[in-house]
Amino acid sequence: MAGNIGVGKSTLVEILAEDWGWQPYYELVEDHPYLADYYRERQRWGFHSQIWFLSQRFEQQQEINDTPVPVIQDRSIYEDYEVFVKGLLEQGILSYRDFRTYRRLYLALLKNVVPPSLIIFLQADVPTLQARIAQRARPSEQGLPDAYLAQLNHRYDAWLQSWRLCPVVALPTDGVDVLRDPAARQRVLATVRDAVAQHLPGVRSGR
Repeated sequence: MAGNIGVGKSTLVEILAEDWGWQPYYELVEDHPYLADYYRERQRWGFHSQIWFLSQRFEQQQEINDTPVPVIQDRSIYEDYEVFVKGLLEQGILSYRDFRTYRRLYLALLKNVVPPSLIIFLQADVPTLQARIAQRARPSEQGLPDAYLAQLNHRYDAWLQSWRLCPVVALPTDGVDVLRDPAARQRVLATVRDAVAQHLPGVRSGR
């Protein structure tokens, strides 16, 4: 499950895991020791924050590789590099020296990573992202600049235009509330179920 901050990845992962019986893997944001510092001082803590995410994501990926049942993951190791790290470099938050160090480690770890079989890309405009970020009220995320979220949206588009390792299904989420609108929830589930049936024949998408 791919997408920007606040787009609803964790929510949809939870819904699909509960509805289909798949094994969920979540991004461990609450345990991140640098995240609050990063949002206060991005240039000082950007490298530390991304290295922590990289190590956590790689450990999670190794467990996924050994899991013999269908899994659904909240953000992949590829997004960390292609969206966030490249985005930080473009914005001048990450130095080129730190970028090269990260890239060297990332490419070494990637040799032991199995790509996903399918990416569901959740899309939303910045006002929708900001509304959802405010609603979930994580202290470290409050006050994220619109420009930062817009730049991440741009990086997602650039990454997925060049992605070739598995199919990508884009799912617009502006105006879609899978928590409070049962009809919207069923439409989203049907869209994802159709994508699984088309691209992953033989994989069960329901109990």
